[in-house]
Amino acid sequence: MLIVPRSHRRPRLLRRLPAALLLGGLVWLGVRGAGPVPPLGALVDPWHGAWGLAATAELSPDAQASVPGLGSDVRVRYDDRAVPHIFANSETDVVRALGYVVARDRLFQLDLMARAGDGTLTELLGPRALPFDREVRQLGMSRAIDALAKSLPDTGAAVDRVRSYAAGVNGYLNALPERELPLEYRLLGRRPARWSERRTIAVVLRMGYVLTRNFTEAGRLAAAGAVGDRAAAALFPLHSPIQLPVQPAAGEPRRFPLIVPPPGPPDTAARVAALGQARAPRELGSNNWAIAPARTRSGKALLAGDPHLELSLPSIWYEAHLVVPGSLDVYGVTIPGLPAILIGFNRNVAWSFTNVEADLMDRWSEVVDDSVAPRHYRLDGGWQPVQVRREIYRGPTGDTLAVDTVRYTHRGPLALLGRRWVSLRWTALESGAEADLFQRAAHARTAAEWLAATARHQVPPQNMLVADRAGTIAIRSTGRFPLRAGDIPGDRLLDGSTRATDWIGNWAPADYPRAASPSQGFLVSANQEPQDPRDQPHYLGSSWPLPWRALRITQLLRQDSAATPMTVARWQTDPGSPRADLYLPYLVRAASNSPDTALQRAGRLLAAWDRRYTVENEGAVLFENALQAVTSRLWDELPAEAQPGAGVLVALLDDPANLWWDDRRTTDRVESRDDILAAGLLEGYQVTVRDHGAPELGGWRWSQVHRIDIWHPLHLPALSRLGLSVPGGPSTISPSSVTGGGEGASWRMVVELGTPIRAWATYPGGQSGNPFSARYDDRLTEWQQGRLAALHLPTSWADLPSGPSLELHPAP
Repeated sequence: MLIVPRSHRRPRLLRRLPAALLLGGLVWLGVRGAGPVPPLGALVDPWHGAWGLAATAELSPDAQASVPGLGSDVRVRYDDRAVPHIFANSETDVVRALGYVVARDRLFQLDLMARAGDGTLTELLGPRALPFDREVRQLGMSRAIDALAKSLPDTGAAVDRVRSYAAGVNGYLNALPERELPLEYRLLGRRPARWSERRTIAVVLRMGYVLTRNFTEAGRLAAAGAVGDRAAAALFPLHSPIQLPVQPAAGEPRRFPLIVPPPGPPDTAARVAALGQARAPRELGSNNWAIAPARTRSGKALLAGDPHLELSLPSIWYEAHLVVPGSLDVYGVTIPGLPAILIGFNRNVAWSFTNVEADLMDRWSEVVDDSVAPRHYRLDGGWQPVQVRREIYRGPTGDTLAVDTVRYTHRGPLALLGRRWVSLRWTALESGAEADLFQRAAHARTAAEWLAATARHQVPPQNMLVADRAGTIAIRSTGRFPLRAGDIPGDRLLDGSTRATDWIGNWAPADYPRAASPSQGFLVSANQEPQDPRDQPHYLGSSWPLPWRALRITQLLRQDSAATPMTVARWQTDPGSPRADLYLPYLVRAASNSPDTALQRAGRLLAAWDRRYTVENEGAVLFENALQAVTSRLWDELPAEAQPGAGVLVALLDDPANLWWDDRRTTDRVESRDDILAAGLLEGYQVTVRDHGAPELGGWRWSQVHRIDIWHPLHLPALSRLGLSVPGGPSTISPSSVTGGGEGASWRMVVELGTPIRAWATYPGGQSGNPFSARYDDRLTEWQQGRLAALHLPTSWADLPSGPSLELHPAP
């Protein structure tokens, strides 16, 4: 049973035990200190220290507070999952109350999110945060926040909501007693900063930073420097070699031809231009899908969403229900710092997102007048002045830790990368606080109204999936997609000496990939290329992740023409892997042709694996080690910063004599595909035996090898949950790295669009940011086991079960 009743709770003793252990550890910490945290004797103060914090960890049965600016009383009741149901008489008041309750539960996280977006972490965390702050400011984020904050209008519903949210946060801060100051501030010896609309913009840019950075130009240049530009272009292809687009055509996957030329001579110019910024392509990501009424048992549309992000305690999401009678009734999750429900549903419509993975960052090689401290850059035969901004990084006591000079061209920030001065243009620097779009969209009564309300969303672009009670399902890849002059792809370093390479506008909304109620009866997005290459009007991106998750979701949907919420919830942690289905036969066949007994045994073990990443299986660890060994041998010609995505390996599997298969470390022979696959499988087997013992000893269980870590932002183990065993693995619907990874499903939701609407959800953590609270991690076991909780959807205050309540009154 995956959907658990609302009454599901851990026994009281088990809920209290972690807090008791944590308290003991913090008492020790207060005396001794640990790592970067100094000895803090104040932690053991019986009232103002950790003991006092533990005493106030749980919600009061009946609390009251005065909040400046409220138009009338607001009532909040917390259900048995600690979700606040906020009832107000105006939307301004409900947003103000949201700011208050988020601050009450997640104050340190609020502060940290804003500082991460603005590059001011050093003011809270000290010099250790300086590298991150420098990256953020050198990307131009702090400057962009200043400009966007200045551009906010003085009046209007959008700015009123942002300011009301800030007032709610500050209303909580104004009355915060010393004994309730969050633990993190006590450890750091700091106090929280006040909120402002500028800080909400910083949170928006932080999400843009997380979801839209890419380093394709750097990877391609590094590859060209090693094997030439022709080979590099194939290693970083414009299109995925397996096509199952978000915008369905016939709905069937197809292969897109990718010819991979052999390694060529190094490109000296590319090697000189190398940026040194490349990072390995991400293969993790988010999912959403919707099922039309004709393919569900109830005859009602179903929608499922599970965005995958870096996991943390507390979670990036905060769950809430906002009600203004006769106007607003929306349930879902918000990101602390944003004045709206981002993913969720109202009484008529449900929605969820996945990242489009479009290319929104372009880089130009600039000609400058001074290679050390440029003051001008060359443009169309003349010289243009470089704009200069001084960035000062301060420590917790206000002392200056460092000072940088960040330079700007008309395109954006200018930085010395490798041996070249390179400027950057990035859509995230030109878009403001767009959370207001989702507050307006929450009023939609149909899928069409919801899509119209979100049509102006810009950054980060999202595959916006929506379903309504009438049975309509629809999706649109929505955001700002730059138009390049001459449709020059943005995956290469551009010539900055001319405006002819500049952006010339944005895609027209009519060109956005989209679909509504397709004949196949379902829609799926999982970060795959949104549009068939034959239909794309302009360059959208490159080096797309392969559609493994979309393929598996589609397989499951095709096999079940009477889906239920329970089956959909189960699919969110389905352990099947089209990636394993594709690769494994090649590995087994290569082993069967070898006389090596160890290799033959490895092949038999792999052939016996059911290709599922369940916690008890004993084949996935061998497969992953073998595949890692294969790719290491295959890409021996490339530097570490130029590793291509999995699509190129897929293409090479059908080209067994391609010279990429040759191991350049051997001089007496030219290896073929099966030689490298066999050698990789043997190496993988040897590594697995070395690390985990013989297969019959039980050390190959996936649950013993595959673990994830959910860290607290301060990386204190006592506040984190580490070494968690979960089903799934690379490329499954619930993807995660093989070991030690920290990414996964940050929110799982299933909604049935009936009358009444029904919904189930969970996330890894809990509503409270207080580690002494039972609500700090009370959902974690539920999330690990792939279970969802039924959500309370009261239509009025009187429908709510009894629970802790909070009454907010206008300040006199």
